[in-house]
Amino acid sequence: MDTEQTPPDEKAMVELLSKAGYSERAINYYLEKLNVGIIEDAEAVESYKGLCGDSMRIYLKIAEGVVRDAKFQAIGCAGAFASGSALTEMVKGKSLEEAQGITGEDVVEHLGKMPGPKLHCARLAVDALRKSIEKYRKEHEEQ
Repeated sequence: MDTEQTPPDEKAMVELLSKAGYSERAINYYLEKLNVGIIEDAEAVESYKGLCGDSMRIYLKIAEGVVRDAKFQAIGCAGAFASGSALTEMVKGKSLEEAQGITGEDVVEHLGKMPGPKLHCARLAVDALRKSIEKYRKEHEEQ
């Protein structure tokens, strides 16, 4: 991230997040809010509330057993938004089995680095994803 051209408020946020222990990739995901939103005609939508009080809803567009698009909404901290952005990027193009196999550790590895107290945010994203996939499978098995 080129902090020379970053607005002053955002520059201070980048510095604060960096000092807190977030990688540059995690900071970029948080600031860009990548994949934050709703997929109106999603085949799979489910929410999960973590023990910390943060919550996340995952929207999946699925075709032929493959995740074609993914978005999320969250109520939470920078770690939750970075994790949601990372996870939704990671699942695109993956089969449901591959997507369901992603772990919190995989999300943290993709992000590069997060503060220890925020590692649970990756698990929040993964749990929301798994609930969404489980709901999709249950609904499509019954048809």
